[in-house]
Amino acid sequence: MLANGGRVREDARMDFAAHGLLDGLQGEDRAQRERLLARLHDGGFSIAELTQAVRESRLALLPLDRILGGTYSAIEIEQHTGLPTATMIRLRGLQGLAEPGPDDRVFCDEDVEAARATKLLLDAGFAEERIVEMTMVMGEGMARLASTITAAFFETFLHKGDGEDEVALRFARLAERLTPTAAPILGAAYRAHLRDAVRRGILGPSELETGDLAGGVELAVCFADLVGFTRLAGQIDVHELGIVAGRLAHLSASLTAPPVRLIKTIGDAAMLVSPEPGALVAVALALVAAFEQEQLPSLRAGIAYGPATVRSGDYYGASVNLASRVTGVARPGTVLCTTEVRDAAPDAFHWSSAGRYRLKGIAGQTRLYRARPPVALGDGVEIDDEHERGVGGDL
Repeated sequence: MLANGGRVREDARMDFAAHGLLDGLQGEDRAQRERLLARLHDGGFSIAELTQAVRESRLALLPLDRILGGTYSAIEIEQHTGLPTATMIRLRGLQGLAEPGPDDRVFCDEDVEAARATKLLLDAGFAEERIVEMTMVMGEGMARLASTITAAFFETFLHKGDGEDEVALRFARLAERLTPTAAPILGAAYRAHLRDAVRRGILGPSELETGDLAGGVELAVCFADLVGFTRLAGQIDVHELGIVAGRLAHLSASLTAPPVRLIKTIGDAAMLVSPEPGALVAVALALVAAFEQEQLPSLRAGIAYGPATVRSGDYYGASVNLASRVTGVARPGTVLCTTEVRDAAPDAFHWSSAGRYRLKGIAGQTRLYRARPPVALGDGVEIDDEHERGVGGDL
């Protein structure tokens, strides 16, 4: 019996039931599972791996995992590129991925090229802490991008009534064909953003003299968030909640144009910046109006203007902290701004006083103003929000 390869495979199929891998399945569903298990087992997956995949409801994704999997260990990466094994393992962890052992084959051909590139950067003079910083930012962005692509892939190619073996074959074929398309897309996007960053850079006499870039710049910062998003999460299902958050991300990106830049969206909030406060106010007003027009949950925005510094692709400083606090006191459907923002664009919008606030972490009282589009009010008409609802309280 052992000498007969056909009988061995047949017995292996019979063992699937003995291991509980066919439990609860009948008819075509059972036949699909059995065919898939046989192919995966013949392809080198152990019974333990198959059992775990069944338990985690990801059996049909194992072929995809194999296609995207690695063939090199960190030790072999070092032999090919000269980048130390410990460095390769650490960089993988900094990307938010599980750190492998030195002999674990989790790296692919692209990792070999990435290791060569990393070594080139180090040899060129990049400090290790800068490599660490870039790796962490890249990991954050790639994790989000990968989740977005995976969701889109499933939504596009998973059909109602699919069998496990059928979808496993389809996904594997598509992955082999489509995965190579990522490299030119990512490369083009990176080059375009790199060029944009260079165009926004400052390299004048002061920077040349000190050998360092300016520590901070005057910048308008805006936070826009969905009012009552936490409460909303308990009232609608996860899919609808995702649609609302997705619309915030889409509208924030589509309504933003230079000199305003979208820095990030996180669930129920978006962060935007601009060296020109007026341009940022205009985008914030358009974003709030878009949510009202689409009858989505109310959006509110807060804007401050002052010194800020960039680090790891994010912004920090007094204006960032202040904008966050201002957003927290804004009413639904409004754009609330500091005095500095109003003074930078006094004639571009209709301004009304919103009162003085004691904001957490901000010394003294902060005078705030509500911005409205120029056409929102009749000529010569002023509305004083402070008179509408009284002077702002402590927050």
